[in-house]
Amino acid sequence: MPRSVNSVAKRARRKRVLKQAKGYFGRRKNVWTVAKNAVDKAMQYAYRDRRNKKRTFRALWITRINAGAREHGLSYSKFMGLLKANNIELNRKVLADLAMNDPKAFKAIIDKVK
Repeated sequence: MPRSVNSVAKRARRKRVLKQAKGYFGRRKNVWTVAKNAVDKAMQYAYRDRRNKKRTFRALWITRINAGAREHGLSYSKFMGLLKANNIELNRKVLADLAMNDPKAFKAIIDKVK
């Protein structure tokens, strides 16, 4: 019995990977084995960094809230503790935005929790 190979699927798979490698430098964009490795690694980085992005933003928000709170004589941890004690449920993203772009509103929140 003759050997059966699915050339159509193989070509489609290679075409898809080479399309993903478009814009890469040198042989990474047009040589199958190099492109496949480059795309695989890029996908790993993308998966990892979608999670790291969340950590990075949270750290940024905490830094901004801390800076805003310290202008009014509170540390970040004391401020967050007071927010919890007063049942003010604003998340860090909103608090950081207020601290940066609307200092008056942020001061009003600090005055309320003190």
